[in-house]
Amino acid sequence: MASEQMDDMLTVREVARLLHVHPNTLRRWSNNGRIKAYRITPRGDRRFKREEIVHFLEEVNSYGGNWREAWNR
Repeated sequence: MASEQMDDMLTVREVARLLHVHPNTLRRWSNNGRIKAYRITPRGDRRFKREEIVHFLEEVNSYGGNWREAWNR
């Protein structure tokens, strides 16, 4: 079960590529609570749930791809 859950998790690099943003931008969005990240390992590596990223993209796309408008809803 744990490995199935990890298969549904994406790394910072993977999500940054999907969103076409720099990994540091994604980290900042995570720190600001715009995108939920899950901390794993004692080092605190971030992982993102695939379904939450899909939902995030759908929400942004419903605003014509405008990040700020989607966040200020």
